[in-house]
Amino acid sequence: MPANDHKYLPETWRGPDGEPVSCVDKLALLNENLEELHEMAQEALEDAVVMGCDEKQVRQVLADLIAALEKPFA
Repeated sequence: MPANDHKYLPETWRGPDGEPVSCVDKLALLNENLEELHEMAQEALEDAVVMGCDEKQVRQVLADLIAALEKPFA
């Protein structure tokens, strides 16, 4: 899947040094993980709205959840 198919995927994945990540397997896994996350978040948003929750609040909760992720390695 080309990175530009989904607006949330970057055109180029970069390492901490700013250099592009070029390993095809790594790129595929990164994009696959984000696609799965997108699908899950979309379903959570839809379920919440159907159950009567405020869409804006649900979007904020999802954004807060992402912002609260901890860096897994030092």
